[in-house]
Amino acid sequence: MRSILLAAFLVLPALSVAEIYDAPEQVRPVLPGMQAPEFRLLDVDGEAIEVDPASLEKPVILTFYRGGWCPYCNMHLAELRTTEAELNEMGFDVWFVSPDKPELLSAGKDSEFGYRLFSDPQMNVAQAFGIAFRLDDETFERYVGFGNDLNQRSGDDHQALPAPATFIIGTDGKVQFGYVNPDYSVRLAPEVLLAAARAYVDGAHKRMQRNRGG
Repeated sequence: MRSILLAAFLVLPALSVAEIYDAPEQVRPVLPGMQAPEFRLLDVDGEAIEVDPASLEKPVILTFYRGGWCPYCNMHLAELRTTEAELNEMGFDVWFVSPDKPELLSAGKDSEFGYRLFSDPQMNVAQAFGIAFRLDDETFERYVGFGNDLNQRSGDDHQALPAPATFIIGTDGKVQFGYVNPDYSVRLAPEVLLAAARAYVDGAHKRMQRNRGG
């Protein structure tokens, strides 16, 4: 089922205009082979980080998650922790992005996770990558009833979330791999991410060898 959902997203046309869609099934993510958009994140101190994918010093693994309130997200981050050392050895930066305000990420400074945690409170980055969607009123109020006022957590009134997603962005700024699933309970398996990362590194080495040979 996971591979079917992924394939379904890969044939949908990506849109270049930033938008918050009406449902997670409607998102239009950037696709492998496309140029990743420029974007601006806030770090755990609230400092702005401007990112031009075409000028990356290292390839980046960019994962969007719903927030620290989401148990599925927390389990997923814990799972991906097992890949961190190998991904770093392969030369990747590993970034995680949520709509949570920077002050809600402050635990990331001293947490057991070695990832870099970033805030996208206005959902601009999620929109640029085509994965932002608006919660219906019933679902939003149900989350509020559980003690998770998502607008309060982000400091914005967009009533929106990112569809959980992971992208590999190469040093040329192009998307090398993408996984997006409208079902937030189904996440990218660590072994699949590692396989995709290895494939990118192997391809980069082959291109370098060809260039040297030329």
